Amino acid sequence: MDPLSLKGSVPNELLESLAKRGIAAFTPPQEDAIGQGLLEGKNMLVAAPTASGKTLIAEIAMIKWVLGSGRKAVYVAPMRALVSEKQKEFMENYPYIRSAISIGDLDSGDKWLEEYDILFVSTEKLDSLIRHGAGWLPSVGCIVFDEVHMLGDRTRGPTLELLMTKLMETTDAQLIALSATVGNAGEIAEWMKAELIQSDYRPIKLAKGVAYGGKVSLYDGKAEGSMTLEGKEKTAELRVVEDTLYRGKQALIFYSTKRNTEAGADRISKHTEAALSAQEAEELDAIGNKIMKAMERPTPQCLKLSGLVKKGVAFHHSGLLNQQRAYVEEAFKSNLIKVICSTTTLGLGVNMPAHTVLVKDLYRYNPGFGSERISVNEVMQLFGRAGRPKYDTEGRAIVAANAPGNIGDIAKRYLLSKAESVDSSLGITPVLRTHVLAFISEGFLTTGEGIEEFISKSFYGSQYGNTRHISTSIGSILEELAGWEFIIERENSGYHATRMGKRVSELYIDPLSARWMINTLGKQRDTLGYLYLISNTMEMKPHPKAREEAEEEYVRRRKENDLSIYYQDNYEEGYYDPVAPFATAMLLNEWMEERREDEIIARYAVTPGFIYSKLSNADWMAYSAIELAKIMKVPTQRLIDLRIRMRYGIREELLDLVRLEQIGRARARLLYSNGIKSVSDIRANREKVAGLLGKEIAGKVFEQLGGSE
Repeated sequence: MDPLSLKGSVPNELLESLAKRGIAAFTPPQEDAIGQGLLEGKNMLVAAPTASGKTLIAEIAMIKWVLGSGRKAVYVAPMRALVSEKQKEFMENYPYIRSAISIGDLDSGDKWLEEYDILFVSTEKLDSLIRHGAGWLPSVGCIVFDEVHMLGDRTRGPTLELLMTKLMETTDAQLIALSATVGNAGEIAEWMKAELIQSDYRPIKLAKGVAYGGKVSLYDGKAEGSMTLEGKEKTAELRVVEDTLYRGKQALIFYSTKRNTEAGADRISKHTEAALSAQEAEELDAIGNKIMKAMERPTPQCLKLSGLVKKGVAFHHSGLLNQQRAYVEEAFKSNLIKVICSTTTLGLGVNMPAHTVLVKDLYRYNPGFGSERISVNEVMQLFGRAGRPKYDTEGRAIVAANAPGNIGDIAKRYLLSKAESVDSSLGITPVLRTHVLAFISEGFLTTGEGIEEFISKSFYGSQYGNTRHISTSIGSILEELAGWEFIIERENSGYHATRMGKRVSELYIDPLSARWMINTLGKQRDTLGYLYLISNTMEMKPHPKAREEAEEEYVRRRKENDLSIYYQDNYEEGYYDPVAPFATAMLLNEWMEERREDEIIARYAVTPGFIYSKLSNADWMAYSAIELAKIMKVPTQRLIDLRIRMRYGIREELLDLVRLEQIGRARARLLYSNGIKSVSDIRANREKVAGLLGKEIAGKVFEQLGGSE
């Protein structure tokens, strides 16, 4: 179908944008969507492989609503990186449409979003905006849910499911759901009252197979021969790399753990280094240096990644800093890095395709369950990275076998089977607890019967029919929330949120975390006690492995009846170890005592990414504790100072200095060590400050102080 055939049915700006991008014909899934009512506002579930054109289907709907009907459009995705990527692409194609991205600060209604036509948000952010009474919601004509297979994810799925259910019940917006891997697409489409667009179309031919040694056994619905890989290495991992480099292509290799990605990159480095041109080596050397300097003091991980990048290979996992990940991804997109060894984080949505994808590890450790096989859905999602539409006419998706006798079993399970069904994860009590409070706080649902009826309309209710288990859970949750004084029941008018309950819901924290903080906020405590108050919450999990020192200190405080530390009863379902959050508190305390990052990483066996993730979550929990303390009329200054100290990683004596922009952890310590201990000292010693900070930085500092004292 020629896009011009839609002239008169869609805004001319859409046709102009498609022509500018060289899109002269629609793909089969796009044709099907248009034929089944995309332009008439019908809900749709599009289940098709990566690069089949799903995003353009959503784009057509959004542009028609925004430019054709004057209503807003919202794009929703589970990962922040994916939301950012899609907004960037959209701005490049439609720079004249007012678009905005909102993925942070879950305690804000972001009223400024009213001024924009297309909003790009994370799942949690849209849920939070609704909790804060987003006044612009009735003006939304189209909502796009990307990666809708995340409905089955235990962590993100329940929020996505309840959000979709709420929007189906409260808005007339057209819903467009996108997914590459859905085993029961018809079931989800029926729940959404949506047209199903299901296709196996791929613009790039994909060869699928199982590799062992130097050969790949190929399968396309059945066994269809084999492929001999160029090279001399004996293992499938290295032989695939040799062959890919021989073809002048790039590869993504997926592993089960961070450690495996780093070890794999190290093994591969000799091959990628030999494949680099002099120009590529020079450019990678500069990128490697940037990666090494991403932290004030390079850690062993920084040095390792830097050295590998200079050889044309990189590892990619959650332990990296965001800036380091960005350097790696950009260098790969520029064809400088030849191979990336990654955990599955890179396989989820973000557009990082390669000619060849190899899934190296098929088993992953699951706490409480041991080693488990990864799902067919996940492998298909990783396979979606194979084949680059702009660069390749074909791609390869390969699974590695560790023995020749395993080839048939692997092929049967992962290459010849359909994706698993996506099942609702809504029956997880801690998640329900948070959302039940939100329903009551918003005034959306105020009775147990109303909540149960709403749940019956969810995917859980549609899938299982019998919601007795949920009904029992809701009754227990309502009783629990009332006992914690977050809600009260009034005769003839159902449940209402108390002032505290409403604030807990707005803060987007688990009511159990809030209860813990409320019960402990009024007690005297030292710095470590406050950090434990923050760390002993659901939002701060997972924790680092507790060192012996942490256990000894925790036990000592318990024996001395230290009021800043005590056991949290009924903290969560299952096993609860109070020492684990204490280990997190000790890690945060060492950061605030200005211990070097590389030392903290070594002492707690964590990564830079782990530290900064904990600091980000701790900042949110400290903010939440301050907000709860205000309602309780408990003094907040200690918590405010604590939050600033965590943000900068400083001792208490530097608090005054970091009030000024341009002065952070290192510069504040430099000034303090040279006798400049306050803002007043800066005013009185301008020449000395300029000598310590340099004229340019000092000038910016002095500008904040105004005229001379």
